[in-house]
Amino acid sequence: MQVFRGISAPPCGPIALTIGNFDGLHLGHQAMLARLVGAAHERRLPATVMTFEPHPAEFFAPLRAPARLSSLREKLELMRGYSVDRVHVLRFDQAFAQTSAEDFVTALLHKKLATRWLLVGDDFRFGAKRAGDLDLLAQQSLRLGFELASLPSLKIGSRRVSSTLVREALAAGDLASAQTYLGRRYSISGRVMHGDQIGRSLGFPTANVQLKHNRPPVAGIFAVNLLGAGDRALPGVASLGTRPTVTDDGGLRLEVHLFDFSGDLYGCHVRVEFLHKLRDEVHYPDRETLTAQIERDARDARRYFETVRHD
Repeated sequence: MQVFRGISAPPCGPIALTIGNFDGLHLGHQAMLARLVGAAHERRLPATVMTFEPHPAEFFAPLRAPARLSSLREKLELMRGYSVDRVHVLRFDQAFAQTSAEDFVTALLHKKLATRWLLVGDDFRFGAKRAGDLDLLAQQSLRLGFELASLPSLKIGSRRVSSTLVREALAAGDLASAQTYLGRRYSISGRVMHGDQIGRSLGFPTANVQLKHNRPPVAGIFAVNLLGAGDRALPGVASLGTRPTVTDDGGLRLEVHLFDFSGDLYGCHVRVEFLHKLRDEVHYPDRETLTAQIERDARDARRYFETVRHD
């Protein structure tokens, strides 16, 4: 899969294209990619995705933007599994936000990308002030000579699968529902960094996993699997939060204590799968009380792994 920052000139088309943020790459997104790849192969065109960084909501209202389900790296890693040929990552900045809907189609999709087949969701909006919609795309497709297709939203029961729905499930600690909407377990990936060794001093050494997004959609204490440190998943217990008992800096940390593991993980890029929420994060009066709670958390997580099979 080729990844481009922006759009090269002259165009590397013609292409089959779909457009979106694809945050979390849930089942609805996966259906879009499957339709894209199928149509691209039929027309012998490269299956191409246009996505944005930062997320438009982060550009317009960074303090009110929704929690990220996936970093850009995570999103690209997931797309590689769906036979996408090319991804164009466009920087969402002031100039891009001011692009008119007509220029978005004519200058960007038609002239720069040479789009021959375009797939969008049935609620797709684009251009300055979200002025462009499916009707405008249909008019422009006739004028410019590209095929246009739309895909209705995927529903599970009566609920429309969306990034918002996944975030709501994760915020509620409902990892099972989040897994249903994602089609896989929710995970966070990152590099294992050197920490302050507080976990080790308490008798529970941890892998400190670098966070790429400042407000993850989950928080608390979890039973987890860690992947990327060998040929099998390693079970453990993880804390994702601000560690209020040991520091008041407010910084978020993802720390994973692995069961029956000895080894050096520093520098490894790992993926942490969240399997079961044990509890919310709590401020304790002292480290002794915290240590006793960590011991209970570790026992609870081990008991979880004993009663539930995980491949």
